[in-house]
Amino acid sequence: MKRRIHFLGILCILGVLGLVSSCSKKAAVVERPAFSSDSAYVYIERQMAFGPRVPNSAAHTQCAVWLIEQLRAFGAEVELQKGFMPDYRGANQQIYNIIGHFGTAETFTRARILLGAHYDTRPWCDEEAEYENRFYNVPGANDGASGVGVLLEVARQLGQRLADSTLYTPVDIIFFDCEDMGTPQFYTGAEREDTWCLGSQLWAMQYARNKLSMYQYGVILDMVGAPDAFFPKEMYSSHYAQNYQEKIWRSAAQLGYGALFSEQQSYPITDDHYYVNYLAGVPCVDIIHYDVRNATGFASWWHTRNDDMSNISKTTLQAVGEVIMSQL
Repeated sequence: MKRRIHFLGILCILGVLGLVSSCSKKAAVVERPAFSSDSAYVYIERQMAFGPRVPNSAAHTQCAVWLIEQLRAFGAEVELQKGFMPDYRGANQQIYNIIGHFGTAETFTRARILLGAHYDTRPWCDEEAEYENRFYNVPGANDGASGVGVLLEVARQLGQRLADSTLYTPVDIIFFDCEDMGTPQFYTGAEREDTWCLGSQLWAMQYARNKLSMYQYGVILDMVGAPDAFFPKEMYSSHYAQNYQEKIWRSAAQLGYGALFSEQQSYPITDDHYYVNYLAGVPCVDIIHYDVRNATGFASWWHTRNDDMSNISKTTLQAVGEVIMSQL
């Protein structure tokens, strides 16, 4: 049997020998940022109550209006970015990106932090085993609503900081549209490039042209609510924004979420962060659930009718929310 000596015990021994000035009987306590997973969970339920938020549907429009109202209620200056992008068939798809600007006159000239998630849901359950089930809409509890739910709670906390005059770094929260409009599995026509993440492509191209604001970096949340969530270091994030990725993962470890935010590297994933990096030139990190047990790289419920509230864990929401809030 090998005896283990606790690190704090070593410090105390060194203190007795006069090699360190003092010792403590308690380990350092990490101050946890304010965040309510109960609140985030309710925001996810509210999105689900609209039904699938498929672009050009009534549920999508109702959800967009609600998101704008929520951001304004939290004190944000809200911008609606509208435009068109070609979908997988080459048809123009209407885009509505919702941008909430949090800041004061004093912080206006400072570089901002970008936080994003997509609020649309996939029109097709094209990962269903049975062909006839592939034409249902994805409910989108995790794939879409979870990231939005976390960011709405972040927005609520930022609103409190604005009210308390303790918001020192300006933040933009962007709810991207048409992320999940990529080419369906059953499509047999000519394959187009860049059919995913249409909203972030539109935003990134306009930002690259205008650059009305400057960003330190960005973080995208996608599928961040599962009970068995696993967030490895996504490869595009490592390539374009490694310093910020390392910073976020260190914060996760300090908060006790090192098992959730793994040091394992994942394959590159085409998500909104890719276009924020590649087109806009803003270093951006993707926090996204990755599942090595499945051939797709994603969970078994991904792009199926099973993407419902059973895939949402308040424990996971709390972890992700605290990690994000620790960066602000």
